[in-house]
Amino acid sequence: MLPFLRSSHQETMAEKNVSITYGTIMRDLKTRKFAPIYILGGQESYYIDKISDYLAQNVLQPEERDFNQTIVYGPDVTSAQVADLALRYPMMSEHQVIIVKESQTLKNLDPLQKYFEKPQKATILVFCHKNGKLDLKKKIYSVARKAGAVIFEGKKLYDRDLPGFIDTYLKLKGVTIEPKASQMVGDHVGSDLNRLTSELDKLMISLPKDEKRITADLVEKEVGVSKDFNIFELQKALAKKEIFKVNEIVTYFNKNPKSYPIYRLLPQLFSYFQNLLIVEYMPNRNNQNEVAAKLGLRGGWAAGDYMTGLRYYSLQKVILILEKIRDTDAKSKGIGNPNTDGGELLRELIFFILH
Repeated sequence: MLPFLRSSHQETMAEKNVSITYGTIMRDLKTRKFAPIYILGGQESYYIDKISDYLAQNVLQPEERDFNQTIVYGPDVTSAQVADLALRYPMMSEHQVIIVKESQTLKNLDPLQKYFEKPQKATILVFCHKNGKLDLKKKIYSVARKAGAVIFEGKKLYDRDLPGFIDTYLKLKGVTIEPKASQMVGDHVGSDLNRLTSELDKLMISLPKDEKRITADLVEKEVGVSKDFNIFELQKALAKKEIFKVNEIVTYFNKNPKSYPIYRLLPQLFSYFQNLLIVEYMPNRNNQNEVAAKLGLRGGWAAGDYMTGLRYYSLQKVILILEKIRDTDAKSKGIGNPNTDGGELLRELIFFILH
C-alpha cells in the first residue's frame, strides 16, 4: 500500500475501476493521489498519452528523475524485466516511476501477475496498451484490481461528441468558441483527439491579444477550412433543400478532394439523416428542446436543422436516403463499382437526396 494513501482509498479505487474516467484519474493525479499500478488501454491514444505524460512530468522532481524514472518499450523488454525494475527501491526519493510503452506486445505475463500480488510500495508502474481492447476477463486484471490498480480504457469519441469535447478543452484554458467554428474544426479534423487538440492549441495561439473567443473567421484563416463551404453548411443547406447552395458546396468539395474526401463526408450525412429518422418517430418531434435532449445535442438551438428537415423530408424519403448513403459508401470502397470516382458518387447521392 502506498504510504500516503489510506487503505479505504485503495479499496474504493479497486471496487470502482469499472466506472473510472479520464476526469477522475486526472483529478486524483493533480491532488497527488497515486495508485501503485496504471493499466491504460483502449482505442483512443490521446487519453493514454495525457495520463502517462502527466505521471512522467509531475510525480518526481526534475533532479529525482535520472535515477528514479524509467521508460521502456514492450518490444524491447520481457515481463520479468519489467517486474524486476518495479521491485527496485527509489534512490533518495519517495517514489520511482516505471512507464512501459507499447505494453500490448509483452508476452508471458506471469511475472507481472506475481508482482501485482505484492507490488513495491514506492513504485508507480504504468502500462500504455495502445490500439486494442483490454481482455478484462483475464486473471491478471482481477489481481491488479485487488492491488489498487487503476484500469482505464479510452474510447473513441463519436463525431456528435466532438463539439462538447472542443468546448470543454477550450473552457479549461479560459477560451470559448462559436458553435459554427466548433463544428468547422470538428468536421475538418475528425475524432483524432491528438490532432484535434493540436489544432485548437494553434487557434488559441492565433487569437488577437485580449481576445478569448475563437470565431469561424479565425478557423477559416488558420485551419484552412472555408466557413461557407463545409459539411456544416452542407447539412444546413440540405435541411432546407437549398438546391443552389448545396450544388455550390458540392462543387467546392469536388474541387478540393483531399480536404473533403467522400469517406469523410458520408458518415456526417448518414448521422444527420439517421438522427432525422429518430426525430420522425418521436411523439413530441415539434418540441425543439425535447429533440435536442433525445439526440444528445447541447441545446434546443442545435436541433434547428432537424426541425427544418422534418418539413422537407418524409419518413419514407429519409429511409430511402439512408439506404442510398449505405450503397454510396459501398461503391466508394469499390464494391460493385469498377470506375466511378468519389466526386461523381457524391453528386449522384446529393441529387437523390434533393429529388
